[in-house]
Amino acid sequence: MPGIPDRRTRALVALAALAFIWGYNWVIMRVAVHDAPPFQFAAWRTFGGAIALVITALVLRKSLRPQFPAASFWIGFFQTTCFVGLISWAVVTAGAGQVAMLAYTMPLWVSLLAWPLLDERIGMWQGVAIGTACVGVACMVGPLRSIGPAEVAAVLAGLAWAIGIILTKRLQRGAGVDLFGLTMWQMLFGGFVLVIVALVVPAHPTTWNPAYILAIGYNIVFATALAYSLWIFALDVLPARDAGMGTLANPIVAVLAAWIQLGEIPGRLAALGMLLIVAGLAMLTLADRRASR
Repeated sequence: MPGIPDRRTRALVALAALAFIWGYNWVIMRVAVHDAPPFQFAAWRTFGGAIALVITALVLRKSLRPQFPAASFWIGFFQTTCFVGLISWAVVTAGAGQVAMLAYTMPLWVSLLAWPLLDERIGMWQGVAIGTACVGVACMVGPLRSIGPAEVAAVLAGLAWAIGIILTKRLQRGAGVDLFGLTMWQMLFGGFVLVIVALVVPAHPTTWNPAYILAIGYNIVFATALAYSLWIFALDVLPARDAGMGTLANPIVAVLAAWIQLGEIPGRLAALGMLLIVAGLAMLTLADRRASR
């Protein structure tokens, strides 16, 4: 119908919204883990978001039966348990912008995995775009003086997220995947594992103050329930490589927000990295349009 954007346009709009929702959330996470142990915060965020989706399903009279329970569990384990748990732990000792950039090496892992596992071949200009973005990420990671456990955890989080993306795309190649149900169940499974981790790992008590309550609310409603729904929709429409590359705008928002709110000032090399990432995204968009024609 005239005036209604096509699915690809809506998917790109979803990625743009995610850039702000997830990008700013790195600052919120950095503040929140001062008042709560990281795994408890991660458990509240993910399992609370899953419960919000369950309530939404009940209101909309959707089925609560898992469509693909085994696949949903493994997607939730990698995309929710590992990714959210690792970044929440890493951001305790490392800067918000720093952890964001290391975690968002995810598109690079996706590009490497999607070719052999999804047969998403890389054209010449798409390869140039990915290479440009890789150089940008390297510029932002390069200023690190040392690589410690937090930095390793952030990179592993990016790899775990990439595995979750590949599993999701393989599942979506089958007919009739309910995106809302998949989002809800992967989050329930992943959040439940995080609850177990939070109960087992020794930690200091949580300080329930207004700032922490607002952080939990933002994470449950926006950064988890809404954002994961947008992410699954974008994955359903776009190739895994393009969806992954589209998220490279997120850490740029994280770095700028951490600069403004937390005083984490990026150096000249980091600024150059951000420019190269933006250039890579623009080149990828043009390459995809040329390929579609």
